Amino acid sequence: MPTCCPLIRGLAWGPRLLAGLVILASAARPALAQDRRYLVELGVAGTYTGFDDSTRLKGGTGFIGRIGVWLPLNFSVEGEGTFAKPKTEIGDTGVRVRTLGASLLYNVFFGSSTSGYLKFGGGSTRYGSNCPALDQPAPGSICGSTRALIGGVGARFAITPALLARGELSYLNNRGNAQVNDSIRSVTFSNIGANIGLSFMLGSKRLPDSDRDGVLNNRDTCADTPTGAQVDARGCPSDADSDGVPNGVDRCGGTPAGATVDRSGCPRDSDADNIVDGVDRCPETPEGVLVDPNGCPRDSDRDQIPDGLDRCSDTPQGATVDALGCPGDEDVDGVLDGLDRCPRTTTGAAVDAQGCSPSQPRENRTRPAPAPRDTSTPRPSDSARAQSPAAAPAPAPPPVARSRVRPAPERVVLGPVPTATTVLEGVTFAAGSARLDPSSYSALDSVAQVLQRNPAARFELAGHTSSTGSAADNLRISGLMAEAVRTYLIQKGVKFDQLAARGYGGTQPRTPDTTPQGLARNRRVELRPLLREP
Repeated sequence: MPTCCPLIRGLAWGPRLLAGLVILASAARPALAQDRRYLVELGVAGTYTGFDDSTRLKGGTGFIGRIGVWLPLNFSVEGEGTFAKPKTEIGDTGVRVRTLGASLLYNVFFGSSTSGYLKFGGGSTRYGSNCPALDQPAPGSICGSTRALIGGVGARFAITPALLARGELSYLNNRGNAQVNDSIRSVTFSNIGANIGLSFMLGSKRLPDSDRDGVLNNRDTCADTPTGAQVDARGCPSDADSDGVPNGVDRCGGTPAGATVDRSGCPRDSDADNIVDGVDRCPETPEGVLVDPNGCPRDSDRDQIPDGLDRCSDTPQGATVDALGCPGDEDVDGVLDGLDRCPRTTTGAAVDAQGCSPSQPRENRTRPAPAPRDTSTPRPSDSARAQSPAAAPAPAPPPVARSRVRPAPERVVLGPVPTATTVLEGVTFAAGSARLDPSSYSALDSVAQVLQRNPAARFELAGHTSSTGSAADNLRISGLMAEAVRTYLIQKGVKFDQLAARGYGGTQPRTPDTTPQGLARNRRVELRPLLREP
């Protein structure tokens, strides 16, 4: 059995050898260290062995040669030979010690350039050579061969991708029959050693990173990560806003929950109402409409024309509106169509709040006034009126002045069907909008009469603005101007397929004059004949 002293001497060398390992590891350049797939390992090392007391050998140095083959799952096998020539305790004579063995190693990686391993194997150790016969004087030390059980623990540090520093602490348990002094007997003892050296990795290759996410295939649990995606240590992409597009690829971080996104991670807004798809409950809102937080159109005056398209957003409830959301007043009596109970009042007549003049017969009213009937004066029955002689009409009462009654504009009659582009003179709009001015109705009524007499004729209503303002706004407003005229004419009985509306913005000025008068002339609607399709 070994005594403490040789073992202590052997272990005392261990820290020195490990210190040498640290120095080599610090000299290794981490920038050059890479994850590799190792195939064949060739190694050399210097060793120190502390021998058991029963061997009568002092601790001594030597060298090791190794060759190993790496296997899957981080295993490897290697064969090694250790050669030393320690001296005997008596006589100080050198004795050759040779150990040949084969071992299985399990390798554990720490980071990209460092690995540790556990080692277990077996072999044989030869002490001395030409052992003397039993009748000769004893050599003073062990001589012969024993079986060796090999164990060890070690580490490797990358100096370059194919050159590694390697250090190891080893344990050799010897069993067998050997000559000790003057007899051959069964022996069991253990030696402890430490070694440090270099390993050359032949045919090693860099481990692949198929999806190029910085995590090699052997550690990547999420293969096929999109290029540019940010990943965690396992190679799985992170997605901070949970929109299905990983960080690094996602160009629109912080996407609202539930929003539909494109391949770049940016929310879609199909109807351009600033409420993203997936959150938008009304995904087909017309362009330009103002919406609520759910993406649905708002209609402040409840006239069925949504805000944003409604050019008259304060229309009284019940009034009839055109395609632009503006109420009409066909008889220009100051009471809007839809609210006017007498829609064809004589121009200039004084009317009450319901749009009816006091002299207008009740049977001509579209709806009876909701006010209570006056019972203070007897009224003849219908049969009595039928039997009485025709009386002279009573003089009309003097008109009551009302601020909302506008004077009737001069009526414009076109006459025959226009064969060339005609400017609709007298057709004007409210400033900065496409809302028809009531003074335009008379001119448009004349146009409607001509078109109704010629149902086969087709025309384009071309809207034009002045050159002030942006081109995009001018184009939009001119189109709305043409559409407002078309809507009015259709309401007057013109067939819808006779008219097409188009806006030209300020691209076709009528005059280059930039005075207010010139700008007003450029703001117009033209009637352009269209060729009939064969």
